[in-house]
Amino acid sequence: MIKRLLQSDYMHWAKFKPAVRYPLTTSEVPHFRLDRLGIGIADLELDGASHPRYAPLRERIANRYGVSIEQVVAADGTSMANFLAMSALISPGDEVLIEHPAYEPLLRAASFLGADLRRFERNPAEAFRLDPALVERQMTDLTRLIIVTNHHNPSGSLADETELRAIGHLASARGARVLVDEVYIDAAVPPRRSAAHLGPEFVCTNSLTKVYGLSGLRCGWILAEPDLAERMWRLNDLMGVNQAHQAERLACIALDRIDEVIGETPSIVDRNRKRFNAFVEDRSDLQCATAIHGLTAFPRWSGGDTERLNDRSLEHYDTAVVPGRWFEMPDHFRVGFGLAASDFDEAIKRLGCALDDLA
Repeated sequence: MIKRLLQSDYMHWAKFKPAVRYPLTTSEVPHFRLDRLGIGIADLELDGASHPRYAPLRERIANRYGVSIEQVVAADGTSMANFLAMSALISPGDEVLIEHPAYEPLLRAASFLGADLRRFERNPAEAFRLDPALVERQMTDLTRLIIVTNHHNPSGSLADETELRAIGHLASARGARVLVDEVYIDAAVPPRRSAAHLGPEFVCTNSLTKVYGLSGLRCGWILAEPDLAERMWRLNDLMGVNQAHQAERLACIALDRIDEVIGETPSIVDRNRKRFNAFVEDRSDLQCATAIHGLTAFPRWSGGDTERLNDRSLEHYDTAVVPGRWFEMPDHFRVGFGLAASDFDEAIKRLGCALDDLA
């Protein structure tokens, strides 16, 4: 019997990498302080009880994303939502088709669950767009699940509904499903609806983490057709049983006042994207599609392995990037747009110095 290893080397690196003053490694917006909302202790319902399938939170999520409450499954962040969804969707030996480059925890979770992994390309020459033809080319009659991120992590590329529908049709024809990690979808400009509206073959995950700055709440969810959602609830009885109720209450409060939570973040991120685009345009050693959506970009560096670039940035300039090896493309690196404007400008300036040093 082969023992499957359950761990994410990338997440371990992300949690325990050296701290820097100007981290371009961030993939979320600045954390939002919930005490700004004037919350009282009574708002948290400190009754010591847990509340299975807490309806008030599910109702708020359902209303925000235009689905029925029966389609909403709670989970501890998007990562647990993805794992729970995959656990309900696949069995050992099932063929799972995952994009390349990919967010490493998705690969590790599917592998741990015993999937036979196949890959389809998101071509950097086409701005990493989601191409249904490339998906179809890699599908077989054994494919049971297709996994994509939208926005794409790491590139920030945003798939439109035409592309997603085409992939949904491919999956439906083979009795497969499509899992869409939508943790960045709420950063789209203009706003996009969840792929959960495109058909019962779609299963979508999201949370209050990346776009809302509330990662500490671990408020995640899955949107799926009701029968499948019920299977996920039953499966969660083995994994998490119930969510922490005080976090559920805080998530309800945040969703009720979501405009305050969001604040000026969209304009800051948009400003940083434009600043980054100008930075790349001025450099002959970087290649990157114009950043339009999302919180991340994934430029290619002509200098080769970007571990070297990250080491230089870290040691000499108190900044850092995510080396492309974590996304299976060592000559690329990921940057995040979630810093305060002045910090982002300084981070980009320092990154430029590191690039110049290694030119």
